[in-house]
Amino acid sequence: MDKTVKTYKPVKAKKTYTPTQCVWGFLKYFSLCFFGFIALLPIVSCVITAFKSDKEYQSTSVMTLPKNWLNFSNFVSAFTKANMGRAFFNSLIVMVVVLGVSVIIGSQLAFVLNRFKFPGNKLIRNLFFFASLLPAVAMQVSVYNIMGKLGFINHLYGYIIMMCGTDVISIYLFIQFMENIPVSLDESAIMDGASYWTIYWKIILPLLKPAIVTSCILKGVSVYNEYYCANLYLQSPDVRTLATSLYVFVGPMGSKYNLICAGVIISFLPALIVFILFQKQIYSGIATGAVKG
Repeated sequence: MDKTVKTYKPVKAKKTYTPTQCVWGFLKYFSLCFFGFIALLPIVSCVITAFKSDKEYQSTSVMTLPKNWLNFSNFVSAFTKANMGRAFFNSLIVMVVVLGVSVIIGSQLAFVLNRFKFPGNKLIRNLFFFASLLPAVAMQVSVYNIMGKLGFINHLYGYIIMMCGTDVISIYLFIQFMENIPVSLDESAIMDGASYWTIYWKIILPLLKPAIVTSCILKGVSVYNEYYCANLYLQSPDVRTLATSLYVFVGPMGSKYNLICAGVIISFLPALIVFILFQKQIYSGIATGAVKG
């Protein structure tokens, strides 16, 4: 006769919370919901305003829902009147060139500062650190004079050259990542007859891919959203970037915020599409690039 053996699962004791833990838990989730609401409120307001006509925007509050959600005339007007097609093209050129130059210059500087020990190495690192502490707005007077004397104002190439300035954050990111790359790779390549340029181009640069992705994300977002310098140095309508193209709807007689909100949504779509398509690469690049020195 078969005997069945009954197995009993241990009963888990219910976890009890003290009043202090309940209060802290409530405050934690309340703060998350509150700040999430604060972050989403401008986006919701922008979407609602983008679908309103001029008369409806002037006669209703900001959070009043539009009567017609299929009114895309504001998007068409914002795209054509602000010449956003040209602005997209200008922003794309600026971002591609600036990212390429910044990655090459930043990685080469990091390679020299990390792999070569010479007098003044620490001084150069400290100078980069102190340069990052200087406010950019305070230096715009001298920079504007230099740009004017060189004839770079109202020219896209002048703005690109200015934006290609060395990114201190990218340099320190590359240096920290290179500290995890063993020097034995360089030594074995030198024994095989490789030059320093070959070591950098064929060994170091491919291994810096996660750090390059992180640097491109940080630099790309700042260049794409940059408004102050673009508005200061690119005043001609033909060379405006995407961040300054919507400035045409702002004037002394009033601002057309329904068209501005429609243009903001249009400018937000490319970044959203890129994020959706490459979110795995972006997340892996940030997670791998965030290394400790």
